[in-house]
Amino acid sequence: MATVELTDLVKQYPNGVRGVDGVDLTIADGEFFALLGPSGCGKTTLLRTLAGLEAATEGFIRIDDRDVTTLDPGERDVAMVFQDYALFPHMTVTENIAYPLRIQKVGKAERADRAARTADPLSLGQLLERRPAQLSGGQQQRVALARAIACHPQVFLFDEPLSNLDARLRLEARTFLKQLQRRLGVTTVFVTHDQAEALAMSDRMAVMEAGRIRQVGTPREVFQRPGSLFVANFIGATPMNLLEGDLVDGRVDVGGGLALPVPPSHRHLPDGERVVWGIRPEYVGAQGPEDADGDVVAGTVAAVENLGVTVLVTVEAGGRQLRAVLPEGLEPQVGDPLGLRPQTDRVLLYRADEDGALIEP
Repeated sequence: MATVELTDLVKQYPNGVRGVDGVDLTIADGEFFALLGPSGCGKTTLLRTLAGLEAATEGFIRIDDRDVTTLDPGERDVAMVFQDYALFPHMTVTENIAYPLRIQKVGKAERADRAARTADPLSLGQLLERRPAQLSGGQQQRVALARAIACHPQVFLFDEPLSNLDARLRLEARTFLKQLQRRLGVTTVFVTHDQAEALAMSDRMAVMEAGRIRQVGTPREVFQRPGSLFVANFIGATPMNLLEGDLVDGRVDVGGGLALPVPPSHRHLPDGERVVWGIRPEYVGAQGPEDADGDVVAGTVAAVENLGVTVLVTVEAGGRQLRAVLPEGLEPQVGDPLGLRPQTDRVLLYRADEDGALIEP
């Protein structure tokens, strides 16, 4: 087990593009850490630079207080699981698991023994003589995991290892992988573009954009208090309500006669300031429009989307749209009048500028 420290890390390509742009990050010993972001944000480049598959242009990488910035991949004591698993098609399961040990000059008998001992807890014991083409996607994934585990690394690096699995198997693999990491206690860096994976599996996570880290925190912190409009737009299974307007008398006037409540902690902000009012649909409730008061948005149902045990309702009011996630059984019809009540203490305000930073109390 080991801590991972990245200091002013830069990976710049010959064309001048910075895939990683000045990243400072510390990952704790035994932590399950997720790197999350859209395609092209630099998360895989950061992982490959940490693994030594890409050379850092600037900055430092330390693993367990050892500077590994210029070391070859094999000298860093890390194990990487790739998106396509990278199994050798001509090798058996045993040979694939034992391959890193072969590179380390471990004897044949010990290689076979460690491969078998690693395979058994992963339910691969009956598949040791098969080749990858004879395995399901989930079995191939477990072989790739076994290969990483067998060499007893200080750090696991996962590059979207669940993306090739179907939805049901992905959920099963997610639970399995999290339990396995907890049992082994190995520091783990997990790259994904799937926010549900990051929120469900990680102890902490970093959201990346254009080679930079925009926010680091626990899944709860990042979900409940996105630090910028970029993070607010990216995180969440349902789109966050974000409406731009002006502060007037402790409310946000978004036009169309619609003035939205702000938290008491922000009512000291000066009138006339341009802000973005935000709240997650999960924190918006419903009630009859006849009960409307200053904090209730009265409007008309424009869309109803079934999410299983909940529904996502879109209400039009004053030419604007506000979404709410409502419980099963409360399913209004399109065209019905409906009042929405935002939980005022869950409202967030952002700067209405290019950076879109969260306005702290």
